[in-house]
Amino acid sequence: MKNILSETLEKNKRKYIEHLVKLIQCDTQDLGHGIEGGLEKNGQSYLETVFHTMGAEKVVQDPLTEDVILQCRHQYHEGNLNHNYEGRYNVYAEFSGTGDKSILFNGHVDTMPTGNPENWIYDPFAGIIDDHKIYGVGACDMKAGLMAAIMAVELIRDAGISLPGTVRIASVCDEEGGGNGSLVAAVHGQKADAVVVCEPTNYELIAAHMGWVFFKIEVSGIAVHSGLKIKGVNAIDKTVKIMEALRELEHRWLLTYKHPLLPPPSGNVGVISGGEAGSTVPDYCCIQLCVHYQPGMTYEQVVQEYTDAIRLCCEGDAWLHGHAPSVSVYQSGNPFEMDLSHPFVGVFEKSFQEAVGLPLNIVGSPAGCDSRTWHNIAHCPTLQYGPGRLEQCHAVNEYVEIEQYLNAIKIYANLILHWCR
Repeated sequence: MKNILSETLEKNKRKYIEHLVKLIQCDTQDLGHGIEGGLEKNGQSYLETVFHTMGAEKVVQDPLTEDVILQCRHQYHEGNLNHNYEGRYNVYAEFSGTGDKSILFNGHVDTMPTGNPENWIYDPFAGIIDDHKIYGVGACDMKAGLMAAIMAVELIRDAGISLPGTVRIASVCDEEGGGNGSLVAAVHGQKADAVVVCEPTNYELIAAHMGWVFFKIEVSGIAVHSGLKIKGVNAIDKTVKIMEALRELEHRWLLTYKHPLLPPPSGNVGVISGGEAGSTVPDYCCIQLCVHYQPGMTYEQVVQEYTDAIRLCCEGDAWLHGHAPSVSVYQSGNPFEMDLSHPFVGVFEKSFQEAVGLPLNIVGSPAGCDSRTWHNIAHCPTLQYGPGRLEQCHAVNEYVEIEQYLNAIKIYANLILHWCR
């Protein structure tokens, strides 16, 4: 079986590469992190044509809607509200096989904006091949993974092998806007006996990732001329005091929580704004920060411990005691962890080693992705693996190495054959 797939891959690799190039040439940018909309329809239309040409038994469009995201916010603390969904839809394809077992490959068709095209070596939508790499926006993140899953089905059929089970492809929108596309897919019943999220992992298998909560903290003060500082209340100073309290909480977490695949929980202040001039005591300061937390911790716990740390800090301050800051959450995503004793992990390891001849390294990711949705909401055994390097994601002159792309096709094809049998 290994030789048949390798020989067939070599014989047909030009076709498989051409499909990826054509998908890269589709402008599928997520606009304003999804708030302003997205151009995914360009890529979804192309994929629908590919699916029909391949003889998929089902090809379904599933529009993104705000009501599903509202449901996810209330039920799972997931989803990003008030996005523009005009013309934006997921596409699901199904290829039936002889057995009852199923596997689903998930990938997002949307990309980050290109930025200034003049900063690129090549046109970001040209899909130029140079030095054994394919260049273009989304080449790595994650059109290569999505197309590799589709071409894995094509490879099996090109090799004259019958599919031993059902293969589903979920091409989703608005992942770069926070993962709303996969949320819609999961809530609308897309699932399988196992799921692969095809995000780039650079020949490693990701079995866990951190959760996150974005906080906005607004602090008030009293504005006066800086020469009369004693009569005012400096909101920036009070904010710094709160930041110190949060750093103490982070230190306690560092000593408390350990995970074999993931770093300790942490918080990062990414935005701070306040004040108008050096001659004025500021009466307002705002910070926006992101907390990353481990599986085993919960959203409710993180929010409670953060607000408790802020409350305790305020109780010891004469001003803050009577003028508590406003604390709000504006985005969140839950952590993900796959049980390493599950048979799907062993089958993936076998499929990988058979395809590339190397042992598989299983790791965790400090960044979140749609794995959490398929594992936590769709309740499917889930793993993350795909061609490409994290360093190429969201980067100018983004590329994917052709060898990684072709190897991913072979790995996925092996996985389909071993898992579904």
